[in-house]
Amino acid sequence: MRPGPGPGRMGMPTQRAKDFRGTVRRLLRYLQPHGIAMTMVFGFAIISTVFSIVAPRVLGNATTILFQGVMDKARGVPGAAIDFAALGRVLAVLVGLYAASTLFVYLQQYIMAGVTQRVVYAFRQDINLKLARLPLRYYDSTPHGDTLSRVTNDVDTVSQTLQQGVTQLVTSAVTLVGVLVMMLRISPFMTLITIAMLPLSALISVLVVARSHRFFAGQQQWLGLLNGHVEEMYSGHAVVKAYSLEDESMQKFSELNDKLYEHSWKAQFVSGIVMPLVGFVGNLGYVAISVAGGLLALRGRLAIGDIQAFIQYSRSFTMPITQAANILNMLQAAVAAAERVFELLDQPEEPADKADAHVLAKPAGHVEFRNVTFGYDPAAPVLKNVSIEARPGQTIAIVGPTGAGKTTLVNLLMRFYDVQEGEITIDGKNIVEVTRGSLRRAFGMVLQDTWLFHGTIRENIAYGREGASEAEIVAAAKAAHADRFIRTLPDGYDTILNEDGTNISQGQRQLLTIARAFLADPPILILDEATSSVDTRTELLIQRAMAELMAGRTSFVIAHRLSTIHGADWILVVNHGQIVEQGTHAQLLKQNGFYADLYYSQFAGDTHSQVR
Repeated sequence: MRPGPGPGRMGMPTQRAKDFRGTVRRLLRYLQPHGIAMTMVFGFAIISTVFSIVAPRVLGNATTILFQGVMDKARGVPGAAIDFAALGRVLAVLVGLYAASTLFVYLQQYIMAGVTQRVVYAFRQDINLKLARLPLRYYDSTPHGDTLSRVTNDVDTVSQTLQQGVTQLVTSAVTLVGVLVMMLRISPFMTLITIAMLPLSALISVLVVARSHRFFAGQQQWLGLLNGHVEEMYSGHAVVKAYSLEDESMQKFSELNDKLYEHSWKAQFVSGIVMPLVGFVGNLGYVAISVAGGLLALRGRLAIGDIQAFIQYSRSFTMPITQAANILNMLQAAVAAAERVFELLDQPEEPADKADAHVLAKPAGHVEFRNVTFGYDPAAPVLKNVSIEARPGQTIAIVGPTGAGKTTLVNLLMRFYDVQEGEITIDGKNIVEVTRGSLRRAFGMVLQDTWLFHGTIRENIAYGREGASEAEIVAAAKAAHADRFIRTLPDGYDTILNEDGTNISQGQRQLLTIARAFLADPPILILDEATSSVDTRTELLIQRAMAELMAGRTSFVIAHRLSTIHGADWILVVNHGQIVEQGTHAQLLKQNGFYADLYYSQFAGDTHSQVR
């Protein structure tokens, strides 16, 4: 009765960023606590860039000294020689400039790496807290792989951009201004030639960046969908093989992979042609500058070293433009990724506990549903005007066909979802008036679908109650009849379980979840066909242990095999979201109605038809 599982929902269309500026502002807020460090990064970036800008002019002086000495000798000037002392001083200054520039680059990268990792750490912390606050509805309706992609790939994209793009942006701006000043000092005329190439380079960059953004956004989105499919197929690989669906799985993978390939290669190709195009324009300018510089040198208006320096500056002048174009491409990818993360962070959270909500302390277990109506889609109710009462210590069995609303009752009881009409009370207190934490601690759950995490068997059982002792863990395992099989394993309670416990049998996994429920020792139990995955002999042992566990506790048993609920105090028969029958097993059989049909269809077959 819940929405379809997330991983199967594929095929979302590619979209452009909805709020580029807003996303950038939100990213900048993560940098605000590191203002001093960022100021140092910018300062060091400016200093290192200034040193690197001055260096070509100093190198040009060295070239001029050499050229002048050689030319004086060639002209036969008396005493002409290369001034190696002056050349040595110039080279010493040049080495100092390069060394200082390198040192400040190192400092800037060192500080920026720390800032980036702290920002990304805070980013991931916010995501983790958000995931804990999201309602079950989000996980029911969102592809698991897409969520994983937002948490990993998208955050990594933002991290790389912060590490590389921020300092490059500052360096490019300072380089552009500094180089322009140095070129103007050497030759305004040649500077004009260089600047004349800028509009064309800028136009190319803007056009390419504008086109590449939607491809980067699509790349991130299809990567998330592909991850979702891979996660789904990997977790269900046994089913895929059992039903010979390998070809369909591969076809779906190929479709998603083709979409990812289409957007990825376009994003990389379009962004990759910026440098060749801008470089081509720069080479045209380089040729024009070389010719103009040669003519000026022949007329004696420029020193040869100045021409060399200007040529270097002209190359450096186009470099910031190329870098800016690359940075813009990085920013497009980062903003597309950050926007996906912020979409996750902006998801509606599970409503907070009321300000006056109180802790549910030591509940007796008196549970009531009073005229409850609920639908995952409010326009299509799953439960309609349902009323149930479970007195302390009673065992209430809930039966009915698949999709009748049995699991929905449990979701409402645990407040995974809130009712739309009516109310649910525990010991007379509306559950919306108590804190969710205390409410859920009052329940112990053993579900048909087991959940175990990567860790030791001891840790998985101890998950039922924080601070449980070794003796309590072993006692719980014995009560669930799991101790015996655990001790047959090579490492016993220290055996490491794979993700979802796939290195032990399904029945053994179920026994561990039952042991976890024993350890939790809750006042209210929810059992969703807890013995469905064990053999008949183990089932009998567990039923005895369950009878002991349920003694004195309110228990809700969702039953598919009706043989397991003969001893229930009260049986609710649910169909189409309504309680159609209720009573004890014997009473319901005597009514010869819906429950009797369910029961005899499982155990009597045609005999029931003959009896009726």
